[in-house]
Amino acid sequence: MRLAFSCLMLFLAASAGAAEKLVIKGSNTFGETLGPRLIQEFTRLHPGLTVELESKGSATGFAALAAGACDIAAASRAASEDELRLAQSRGLRLNHYVIGYYGVAVIVNAVNPVAKLSDAQVRELFTGAAGQWTAVGGPDLPVHPYIRDPVSGTYLGFQELALDRRPYAASARPLQSYAEIAGAVARDRGGIGYVGMDLTKWPGVKPVAINGVLPSALAIEDGRYPYARALRFYTNAARESAVAKQFIRFVLSRRGQQILEQHGDVPRAERRLWSPTEPW
Repeated sequence: MRLAFSCLMLFLAASAGAAEKLVIKGSNTFGETLGPRLIQEFTRLHPGLTVELESKGSATGFAALAAGACDIAAASRAASEDELRLAQSRGLRLNHYVIGYYGVAVIVNAVNPVAKLSDAQVRELFTGAAGQWTAVGGPDLPVHPYIRDPVSGTYLGFQELALDRRPYAASARPLQSYAEIAGAVARDRGGIGYVGMDLTKWPGVKPVAINGVLPSALAIEDGRYPYARALRFYTNAARESAVAKQFIRFVLSRRGQQILEQHGDVPRAERRLWSPTEPW
């Protein structure tokens, strides 16, 4: 009886400990700065809770969720058909939450005189159709695009939003974070890249207006800025833990949405940028 009681207490203690840990994996767009800010406030309200955050790209979040290695997959894009098929093959039903909207700002080196581009010019610069800045009224320098690595949701997202799904230029250099892109463009007079709006004030870079519109939360909210997408959480509906539900409720609460807005993103309630009809 003593042995059985001890085993039961150990099991309950282990279960309680597991319930107090939240694992989030996926999007760098979420994980670089926004995620840590939300987690810091959430854990302040829930002392004793441990949150593990890994940000290696949206694709890694979907893979971890399918493998049962995380509670929440953070994504800066919708799940792909392949990811949905993988989930279905493993008997997973995905819960899906839009937590807000973010804008992708195009940046150039601060000394570059180019201050505005059309969406067609952005496409030419990132696909390699325009290899010199003179093609868009800039200096006599080669264009050096800096982009996110292929596992990032924004790698695919920007390709869809800005390039009409065309391939990036062969010369484009993939980097693992927006901060790395901002730093590379700051050091390269011929550089061009894309970052979250919170990094447009990085020393040595400047954002460019797209079709006459600078990136801002207001421009995303009213639909004038073209490079904007939803930030999303995915969970396994059958294994959605109590703490995962708590965190999602917090992110969607007034306080969570305030943090999102302070980060330069657009709160979920402000505006949907496309039809709510989605295939999952």
